[in-house]
Amino acid sequence: MNILAVDTAGKSAAVAILRDDTLLYETQCNNGMTHSETLLPMIDTALHACGLTMEDIDLLGVTNGPGSFTGLRIGLSVIKGLAQPRQIPCVGVSTMAALAYGVNGAGTVIAAQDARRGQVYWAAFDLADHTRLTPDAAAPVTELQNFVKTCKKPLFFVGDGAYLCYNTYGQSDGVLPCPPALQVLRGAGAALAAKALADDGQCVPPARLLPDYHRLSQAERERAEREKQQEGI
Repeated sequence: MNILAVDTAGKSAAVAILRDDTLLYETQCNNGMTHSETLLPMIDTALHACGLTMEDIDLLGVTNGPGSFTGLRIGLSVIKGLAQPRQIPCVGVSTMAALAYGVNGAGTVIAAQDARRGQVYWAAFDLADHTRLTPDAAAPVTELQNFVKTCKKPLFFVGDGAYLCYNTYGQSDGVLPCPPALQVLRGAGAALAAKALADDGQCVPPARLLPDYHRLSQAERERAEREKQQEGI
């Protein structure tokens, strides 16, 4: 099975092609350009490098959140567009799961994406087999304290919110450093997570690919605040 997977949940874009359990191609781009500019050329390059076309792709995977609202929409739109002509099966991959599947070892990994205002989107996974230990959640960094204290060690943090977690818990017992180069979301992680979901029968047609934002957008929050203030007048 040939799997094409992409990630656009953060500042960088990632693309990978997986054939069964073999990673054929992986690339990442964080050059300051928008995902709408970089993603399709990255996909074209990946397919060409592997000697494949979209006719050879059996499954499409894409991170569907949490993450940048605009980035998620771009990734989902591109994958839906590629899947539509042949109705290629699709899988929406949790950004947290994609981060976790990009690393291996023993202990626990917490995937954390910066959610601004001192908060992170986060979830924890067993590093040995990537079993999910907690659901995806948005919370202040300080609310991870109980889990950090009690989880299986060693513990690593990955994702663009890892620095916030290390700033808070870096000196805690059992917490080990993870080099910044290994904290990024890899295309291979998205592809491996997509394969695991497909093996579990969680494929959907392209029309059913949906984002999972985990909270209201800034515009929606501001509108809700204005409405609340108006109700109080």
